[in-house]
Amino acid sequence: MRSIRPLLAATGLVAALALTATACGPTEEEGADKPAATASASGSGSGSTEKGGGIPADLADKLKKHGVDPDKWRDGEWKNWDKDKWLREAKDFVNPVIEGLWKPDRMKSAKDPAKTMSAGDISGDQGVTDPEPRPVTAEREKTPYHNYAAPVGKVFFDSPKGHMVCSGTVVKDPKNPGKSNLVWTAGHCVHAGSAGGWYRNIVFVPAYNDKGKSAAALRNAQPQEIAPYGAYWADWASTSGEWIKDGGPTGGEGAPYDYAVLHVKPEQGTKSLEETVGNALAVNFDAPEVARISAMGAWGYPAAPPYDGLIMHKCVDRPGRLSISPATPTMYRIGCSMTGGSSGGGWFSEGSDGKLALVSNTSIGPVTSGWLAGPHLGEGAEQIFTMMSEKYGAR
Repeated sequence: MRSIRPLLAATGLVAALALTATACGPTEEEGADKPAATASASGSGSGSTEKGGGIPADLADKLKKHGVDPDKWRDGEWKNWDKDKWLREAKDFVNPVIEGLWKPDRMKSAKDPAKTMSAGDISGDQGVTDPEPRPVTAEREKTPYHNYAAPVGKVFFDSPKGHMVCSGTVVKDPKNPGKSNLVWTAGHCVHAGSAGGWYRNIVFVPAYNDKGKSAAALRNAQPQEIAPYGAYWADWASTSGEWIKDGGPTGGEGAPYDYAVLHVKPEQGTKSLEETVGNALAVNFDAPEVARISAMGAWGYPAAPPYDGLIMHKCVDRPGRLSISPATPTMYRIGCSMTGGSSGGGWFSEGSDGKLALVSNTSIGPVTSGWLAGPHLGEGAEQIFTMMSEKYGAR
């Protein structure tokens, strides 16, 4: 077995990413502008007649079908996590907009849903697992992020354990070129897996804390300092059936399928996410085998110590392989010191055409940190992505 070492010459990937990200990027002043219009509550049936506390009619009907009073939802009924009222199936996703819920302080106090596993959880003699990579120290991204980084941001959501945070990436929508509203993240950032159902109040905040300010500098921050492009609510989400069935607190056998796609709409305004942010990345569902990939870069907002979740970081390394179970696909693994909170953040690599694309997302890591693992995006992931583009992309 070959050893996997950090690529000292991996700066080419970083440079390519920086060049890609600056294309069409808005100015800081444009990013801070407030959208002109206020959107109504949105959901999978946006545009339908609203009832039940401003919730679209079809969402209100769906809540009622599960014994949930839509009139009480916005007043706090969403905090009821009773198992019989926790919507679980793929078709049951609901996420009505609650304007003003995600204030800067609430975002800053969100916890990371760390997915960690001990060394004993890895069946190294089953499937294909390369030696553990040498740790790579995550680097702070240059600021402002929208000039240097991929279109990365934070995914916020509520769970039975409180308000939580992950990372996500704006990805291109094949059916809506230049006007994508799709965000790639991890399955465990939207759904509890075998133990529960869909999380609630899911929003995406691109270029969170765009200027990389410290906690002290953000103590009395204005909303546009935290969320320069505003908040985008998921009006639909899809994850794999394998994650819903087998996903566990430490990833479990659902980890190789731990990916999700969000379709989002702005809490305020009408512009698409890609138009607002100025960039989106393609998704590559046919990445070559590990031996032919010289480098992968992972971006995200690590929130667990020693990080505080305010600063975007990146790791670049030559990927290796990690097998969780002989019955599931082998995952990618890289050395990286990022911790929980970076979950869901995109992994990027250059394709044979020389263009950068998303090839995975952060899923799991060891208890002590030092490496990250992400799923290989194959046919199942492509089916989910295609469905989201064709069915919801134009909304």
